Amino acid sequence: MSSSPQSTSGNATTAPVLDLSADVVTLTAALCDIESVSLNEATVCDAIEAALAPLGHLTTTRIGNTLVARTDLGRSERVVLAGHIDTVPLTTEPANLPTQRRGEELWGRGTVDMKGGVAVQLKAALVAEPSRDLTFVFYEGEEIDSQYNGLLHIHQQRPELIEDADFAVLLEPTGSIVEGGCKGTLRAEVVTKGIAAHSARPWNGHNAIHDAAEVLARLVAYQPETVEVDGLEYREAMNAVGIAGGIAGNVIPDRCVVTVNYRYAPDKSEDDAAAVVHQLFSDFVVTIVDNAGGARPGLDRPAARAFVDALGVDVVAKQGWTDVARFSAMGVPAVNFGPGDPNLAHHDEERVPVDQLESAEAALLRWLA
Repeated sequence: MSSSPQSTSGNATTAPVLDLSADVVTLTAALCDIESVSLNEATVCDAIEAALAPLGHLTTTRIGNTLVARTDLGRSERVVLAGHIDTVPLTTEPANLPTQRRGEELWGRGTVDMKGGVAVQLKAALVAEPSRDLTFVFYEGEEIDSQYNGLLHIHQQRPELIEDADFAVLLEPTGSIVEGGCKGTLRAEVVTKGIAAHSARPWNGHNAIHDAAEVLARLVAYQPETVEVDGLEYREAMNAVGIAGGIAGNVIPDRCVVTVNYRYAPDKSEDDAAAVVHQLFSDFVVTIVDNAGGARPGLDRPAARAFVDALGVDVVAKQGWTDVARFSAMGVPAVNFGPGDPNLAHHDEERVPVDQLESAEAALLRWLA
């Protein structure tokens, strides 16, 4: 299965064409077969832009290889449907492109993460009279460093394209359940300081690595909270994820660094989370090296309630961090919902059940009706 193939005749190249009237499985295959490893999204973005161009109810804006398409129907609510169009690199053994239909599954790079979700977005874009105004976001650079992320570029350059929304759905794979919001993630370096000395005469120094035992003991004793936000329970966690110290096998170390990762509920701001870590290690040198806030699910919003009611599936808290946090930074609560098992994302044998693609499309269309 694929889009109309790229072909050459002399020096001419035929760009791939996406047929939005095709069923969602065929459309997913067509999207996947346009290779778009991160930083190589131009061709697939061109194809999406060309496919949406005939739809008179949509106005499009392109920022790099990120495309935003909006309705302007004067509805009382506006909702964002978003998905990234890049993938991780392909594999050759086994080759995971072009896609293959094997029974009731579609195999290939991007089928799970996340061109299946993008295909569902495109099918929803065909609805000319949706029950609420829609903003579709097809964005680049999600799988690599944050500086390339298309949502970040929108936030920096054209935030008004998203900030007027009441609610957002990120169609990342969730196994077709709703995962609300996401937790924040903070990384801190907790430093112990000692005095260097010859290891044969340790009494002349002070061992910084031994002092790290107290840092680890506090982490072991720490009782993380379970916090309810908009009816969902977020289980916090704080753990040591790295430790480094020592300069030679015969030197008492004068410095040790324990790297701590704190996953915190979205009721806390980034400053709140930093304060928790600083308080726990108040008598150590603490440096916050990374801190990305979480996102509330916004299930108290009418659009969110209508979305959950229309889907009729389980709703759980997202225990990790996703790009829904970028929506939160723009003042828009968000949930994750999409076809595919997230455990198969980036897998050599990436594949999505056909019925999940079809049920995700049907659920969105119910909601938009």
